[in-house]
Amino acid sequence: MTETASISIDGKTHEFPVITGTENEKAIDISKLRDQTGAITLDPGFKNTGATQSAVTFLDGEKGILRYRGYPIEQLAEQSTFLEVAYLLIYGELPSATVLEEFRKKIDRHTLIHEDMKKFFDGFPSKSHPMGQLSCLVGALSAFYPESLDPNPTEEEEDLTIVKLLAKMPTIVSWIYKKSLGHPVMYPRNGLNFVHNFLNMTFGQITEDVEIEPEVVSAMHKLLILHADHEQNCSTSTVRIVGSSNANLYASISAGISALWGPLHGGANQAVIEMLENIKNDGGDSAKWLAKAKDKNDPFRLMGFGHRVYKNFDPRAKIIKKACDDVLERLGINDPVLDIAKELEEAALKDQYFVDRKLYPNVDFYSGIIYRALGFPTDMFTVLFALGRLPGWIAQWKEMRANKEPIGRPRQVYTGSVIRDYVSIEKR
Repeated sequence: MTETASISIDGKTHEFPVITGTENEKAIDISKLRDQTGAITLDPGFKNTGATQSAVTFLDGEKGILRYRGYPIEQLAEQSTFLEVAYLLIYGELPSATVLEEFRKKIDRHTLIHEDMKKFFDGFPSKSHPMGQLSCLVGALSAFYPESLDPNPTEEEEDLTIVKLLAKMPTIVSWIYKKSLGHPVMYPRNGLNFVHNFLNMTFGQITEDVEIEPEVVSAMHKLLILHADHEQNCSTSTVRIVGSSNANLYASISAGISALWGPLHGGANQAVIEMLENIKNDGGDSAKWLAKAKDKNDPFRLMGFGHRVYKNFDPRAKIIKKACDDVLERLGINDPVLDIAKELEEAALKDQYFVDRKLYPNVDFYSGIIYRALGFPTDMFTVLFALGRLPGWIAQWKEMRANKEPIGRPRQVYTGSVIRDYVSIEKR
């Protein structure tokens, strides 16, 4: 028999089916609640509400589990490439060598962006935030590729739009960085792999490529893979709900970028470096700031420690910690801010106060350290997050369309004034 849940309201009991996912997650299907009872549920922030059934990513915060399409993140980060993971997320299966090579060739054919997009940079104020630029530029792709506006494309047309966005995103991100420095932009070198090509466009000079250390390429692959999807978070849900209106892929991803921009979502690794710089400017006494973090009357809190979803440990942090150590050792960087980071990390991992509260360094802590070590300014960190999250957003958008999900339309409980008569301005 189908399991049900009972809800009693106004003296009547109503039965609703219980849905069980493949990992035994249970959900009460209340899609007909309003029809049957006239009532709705109230769940601020949607913390207990499942808006969709998805086969893309499984996350268990209590057990520290993250899997893409069933594959453990630990295996993908160690054995795969970012482009291979992108294909997995978007199309559901790991590609064969032949399929992956064809996918790479498709990407290579579309890495250039229209030269007229350079004019956008002339219009941006010199101090404009990179995330504002990225959201604008990605949304503008729909103007350059109007065929993407068709709400009912063929499978081939939809795939071409997906490939174009995947191909052009690294070019756009690298141009944003170059323009922030006042440097001429670098064009793609399609003989390089996806990540190496991005790093070359970002750090190379117009007349010559730049030598990228293999540890750096490896770390960037891992960072992008670890950020590629994370279930129904704020930006992913934004992409799906915007896409549910039949908005094109570029507009939907642009909306996701804007959601990611918020400091409560994608800005955590930037906040880590800003915290470390504040500690350095205060004299660099990490013990003092650890004591402040323990003081319940002090508003200071350690950024990059603990996680709102992972209750015991962040599986991504375990992976990226080694990559972080490898990059710092290889580059031999002498940076007092990074020294403070290592002191905080060591203390938090040993101090019983932090151990008991599971305030472990998370992926944002290590990613911020790596990006700083590579020379990225802090306001570029969230842009790099968006580059990694792109395949997950695309996969979620594609799944939403394939499932023919209805347009998103949350309800509310009205708490305003009851009906009242208009009073003319002379009598107010």
